[in-house]
Amino acid sequence: MKITKEFRNLSSQELQSRLTESRKELLKLNALARTGNVSNPGKIKQVRKNIARILTLAHSTEVQKPR
Repeated sequence: MKITKEFRNLSSQELQSRLTESRKELLKLNALARTGNVSNPGKIKQVRKNIARILTLAHSTEVQKPR
């Protein structure tokens, strides 16, 4: 939950930059996993969950905006 609270305090642009960084990190980790050189396999799951959290927060702020 600590990570979710941290994400909630970020602006939308900061969330987008975190999302981009996390996606790049996931690509690197997946490439390492395919070659068998991953040092921490749990890191992949953690990054995927963080991406989902960021996307959820971004979507919820879009829905809350008045039209």
